[in-house]
Amino acid sequence: MSSTELPETRTADTAPAPSPPRAVRVADGEELRSVALPGLTLTVRSRPGVRTGLPPALYVHGLGGSSQNWSALMPLLADLVDGEAVDLPGFGDSPPPDDGNYSVTGHARAVIRLLDASGRGPVHLFGNSMGGAVATRVAAVRPDLVRTLTLVSPALPELRAQRTAWPTALLAVPGVAGLFAHLSRDWTAEQRVRGVLSLCYGDPGQVTEEGLRHAVEEMERRLELPYFWDAMARSSRGIVDAYTLGGQHGLWRQAERVLAPTLLIYGGRDRLVSYRMARRAAAAFRGSRLLSLPDAGHVAMMEYPETVAAAARELIADHDARHDGS
Repeated sequence: MSSTELPETRTADTAPAPSPPRAVRVADGEELRSVALPGLTLTVRSRPGVRTGLPPALYVHGLGGSSQNWSALMPLLADLVDGEAVDLPGFGDSPPPDDGNYSVTGHARAVIRLLDASGRGPVHLFGNSMGGAVATRVAAVRPDLVRTLTLVSPALPELRAQRTAWPTALLAVPGVAGLFAHLSRDWTAEQRVRGVLSLCYGDPGQVTEEGLRHAVEEMERRLELPYFWDAMARSSRGIVDAYTLGGQHGLWRQAERVLAPTLLIYGGRDRLVSYRMARRAAAAFRGSRLLSLPDAGHVAMMEYPETVAAAARELIADHDARHDGS
């Protein structure tokens, strides 16, 4: 036995050194930076435009997601916009907000503060799921910050939510997130990821082995974060609260107030946001255009990035043509 293996070389009260946090994946051509604001720190993933002077775009992810959800779409629009994707507070690589506010309004305020601080507005604003609700609120209350609005399966209030969306809503109930974390403590990261893919993709078989590996690595990283379940539970509660909010602050009322040209994208196999909401959304957002993808699930920008990019290009090009001619 060598001296390094002797029991006396370790003391009983010496704790093992904490392992360094796992690094967030950054795709080729992307850059990460941290933006410090009073009471808030946000991680921003940028995909600079292929040339200077392009109009800015901002991408906002959904519940449980991160700025990585836009990595497939951003390069397809890099010749048209200078893109940035934000990690909302408590998600991705952004720490929790100091005030613990995970409401839709709180997330919208974080986006507004980011845009005001950076001076990048007005932007071509993209949102998916909860990020779609956040983007809707931003466009309604700060029209000066939004050029166009592209919403992929936006989480807008439904009278009868699909059964497959109930578990997400249940996370909003106090204590449920902790209970679920306890009951699922033996699940592997890959099991969790496969469950998410089956819920969010129209056809989970489209995910490549490399994509699955990256998703598993990201899940392993997130599960090590002490605030992971709290951010999920409080944001879920924020969505439920937003669904029940009426009057001028209701999301459907705010959708009617949006002035920016709007593109709505719905998936026929979406198990979280009902495909039947597409017609109501098209009526609520004035002069909007609708893209229906029968085979897509909840994250069309990840499943069908080329199709989503083509529709977004038309929206942005039409806006720019009118703006240049004015």
